[in-house]
Amino acid sequence: MNSRQRFLGAFGIDFPPDRVPLFGEGMRPEVFAAWGQPGLTAPDDIPKRFLFDEREEIVLEVEPDPEPEQWPASLADLEDYRRHLNPDDPHRLPPINPAWEQRTYPLLLRVNEGFFLNMGVYKWERFYDLMNLCTDQPDFVRAMMKLQGDFVAEITARFLDHSSVDAVIFSEPIGGNHGPLISPHMYADYVLPSYRPALDVIARHGIETVILRTYANTRALLPAAVDCGFNCLWACETDEREMDYLDIRQEFGPDLRLIGGLDTDVLMLDQIAIRREVERVVPPLLAQGNFIPLMDGRVREYIPYENYAFYRELLAEIITK
Repeated sequence: MNSRQRFLGAFGIDFPPDRVPLFGEGMRPEVFAAWGQPGLTAPDDIPKRFLFDEREEIVLEVEPDPEPEQWPASLADLEDYRRHLNPDDPHRLPPINPAWEQRTYPLLLRVNEGFFLNMGVYKWERFYDLMNLCTDQPDFVRAMMKLQGDFVAEITARFLDHSSVDAVIFSEPIGGNHGPLISPHMYADYVLPSYRPALDVIARHGIETVILRTYANTRALLPAAVDCGFNCLWACETDEREMDYLDIRQEFGPDLRLIGGLDTDVLMLDQIAIRREVERVVPPLLAQGNFIPLMDGRVREYIPYENYAFYRELLAEIITK
């Protein structure tokens, strides 16, 4: 079977796979220099040494262009801001690759970069301003998120009218280790309604896996996100205690698809700790289904090669037996 068939089969789409896919975590460029391993000098070398399944992510350019010199701060500012969100700008859509029609790997489309980037939080000062806006001008926050949401839905529709994908990703960098940076009530009020137009487009095109890719501790936001239509969680750079996938599976049941679930920090420890983490998480979730195991962050240069190699070989052994 190929990688695409395994991805679809892992989530109950199409027919059961021979195994779940073994995706890569991604690596920083400095990893290869730190490892100093012969034959490992670039990401393309990794699949030659370990069992990997290919995947591809493509991105819709949804950020305002040009970036505003001053971000909107009131309802009166939004009409001028609208010109920064031009769905007719051709650079917003990735170029169509004819090879996608015969692809043997899952194609994932990133359609939204999350609440804070939608609201222009690129620097600390804007974060501070936004928190005040959420409290003092809630109608403005809703209106700006609706404007962004309608724009995202439009360009998502334009892309999907001409290309098929196997899943979509909404990125949501909204948390710290202590929890989300806005309350669940604010998330349900300000953010999720703006996602619904794009979610409707995605549903009309028959895409069955809708991924919420979160960062750090977003546990308190998950009930509202699942109610809104997200059926797959991909939690990255997590606090293991708060975002433990075994607990999340117990709370939401097997219908919530899961990608990830393994704490990258164990790769800095020893092989006993790595085995304990992998064997704690992977076998029970594999038995329940709707799960693709993966570390929750990219591999960094301070992770020893020997630990990473042990992890990949152990994961492949569990999945392929």
